[in-house]
Amino acid sequence: MKSKRHSHGGPNPYARTPRPFSAAVLDGPQRAPSRAMLYPVGFKAADFAKPVVGIASTWSMVTPCNMHIDQLAREAEAGANAAGGKAIVFNTITVSDGISMGTEGMKYSLVSREVIADSIETVVACEGLDGFVAIGGCDKNMPGALIAMARLNRPAVFVYGGTILPGCLTGAEPNLDIVSVFEAVGAHANRRLSERQFRRIEACAIPGPGACGGMYTANTMASAIEALGMSLPNSSAQNAVSEAKRVDCRRAGAAVVALLKRGLRPLDIMTRPAFENAITVVIALGGSTNAVLHLLAIAHAAGVKLGLDDFTRLGRRVPVLADLKPSGRHFMSELVALGGIRPLMRTLLEAGLLEGRCRTVSGQTLAETLAGVKPYPAGQTIIAPLDQPLKKESHLVILRGNLAPEGAVAKITGQEGVRFSGPARVFDSEDEAMASILAGGIRPGQVVVIRYEGPRGGPGMREMLGPTAALMGAGLGAKVALITDGRFSGGSHGFVVGHVSPEAFVGGPIALVRHGDRLTIDAEARTLRVELTARELRRRRRAWQAPPPRYTRGVLAKYARTVTSASFGAVTDDQAC
Repeated sequence: MKSKRHSHGGPNPYARTPRPFSAAVLDGPQRAPSRAMLYPVGFKAADFAKPVVGIASTWSMVTPCNMHIDQLAREAEAGANAAGGKAIVFNTITVSDGISMGTEGMKYSLVSREVIADSIETVVACEGLDGFVAIGGCDKNMPGALIAMARLNRPAVFVYGGTILPGCLTGAEPNLDIVSVFEAVGAHANRRLSERQFRRIEACAIPGPGACGGMYTANTMASAIEALGMSLPNSSAQNAVSEAKRVDCRRAGAAVVALLKRGLRPLDIMTRPAFENAITVVIALGGSTNAVLHLLAIAHAAGVKLGLDDFTRLGRRVPVLADLKPSGRHFMSELVALGGIRPLMRTLLEAGLLEGRCRTVSGQTLAETLAGVKPYPAGQTIIAPLDQPLKKESHLVILRGNLAPEGAVAKITGQEGVRFSGPARVFDSEDEAMASILAGGIRPGQVVVIRYEGPRGGPGMREMLGPTAALMGAGLGAKVALITDGRFSGGSHGFVVGHVSPEAFVGGPIALVRHGDRLTIDAEARTLRVELTARELRRRRRAWQAPPPRYTRGVLAKYARTVTSASFGAVTDDQAC
């Protein structure tokens, strides 16, 4: 991957004034038409001398993750205005993975990351905004916002919309979340759950606003962004509906105005050591495999050289400490009640696992922001002591071998074991695999292969939460493995390997696997192999024919033509690799 600063970088335009971009749009007699357009949306004459701060809202009633963000955007607007700026609220899209999961619509999910990044960049650059706050509450609008921040390189702060509270059933039954519903599908299909129990779980799992409540992709990326230095302290660990989150938004609006005065920009903060801090925190929290994909993409936008091997290098020295869902027992809201991720970050800093000199949007270094953080209360069971980790090395294991020459990403918590070998059960789409799982077609010991779901082949690299959750619900979670050139939800767990590259659509070895071929996943050796000779693989490759593209026009077709390999973050920039 090339390391190249985006064209928005270069000399600091804030050296002389905190409003270099808005001045070009609003100052002088010739810009009177521009000013005239802004009076109706709330500008007063005095506002034209203030820095203009965008508030990029991802509000939508499409999903509970984002249903409250319009209110949070108003808080950020008030904070920017009170600090001496003039805020403008604008919207971008969001989609719901939880709703579209397992359908053709899910192919648009990863695509939306690029649409969100493009749309924020477009509005901020077109309207001459001097800086901005971006508020995200779901998986793709978070990395999308960070990609835009890196491209634009204008003072910016990210605000996480916050975590949802767990759903609840009466009696002694456990708390619920969206993964509970997906796993109930498999249990219901295999008659391990009654119709009444099934409907009760469906109706009670999602109690209100906020992102999915375990250490799934949203909470993972929020934590990574805070560790990266691009959100204010503790923004990643607040309940969606809380006074703490409203204060966070007001402080973020004010922080952008302060950054404008300092001239501190995202590329001053998003350095290589900062990305290593983000990876370290993701590992310690047992975070989602999607963090690999998204951090690679954000780093690319920032011109920082980051690759799969960096996850391996850091993973050898960073342990897993958090007992959080999906592999663990606890919800994010429980960690919020203990103080969030800040005590964990201080522990990692004191152990030499974080670089404390990295700058943050608070204006302080990371070490300075952690200086007064108190430890977790005695007796808590969510975050393990550093000398008694849940796993001594990372759960995010980069695998290579004759099945994944460019790499694959496994999520191995240790509960599944470290090695799995078995005959392949091959499917050319998620839909085929799901139908077989629900019909009882998968046997213990098999390795389920789901291919032609990669960035280009899907297109869009669907998440496989449906199949993994159905396997769990069917009681097969510990008895089978699943590999795919697609990806996984942060809620997936079990012996799963995704991001297999090269993908099947471009003729990667996963396209050559047949039913019954023996596949071996070895997390200790970090290998992913099909037990075939090189000669046999060459013979099969000569006989293989590329399938026609599934889409020939529209967003998905355009995405398929421009997207790169998952091993580079599945970005759509032609300078990606």
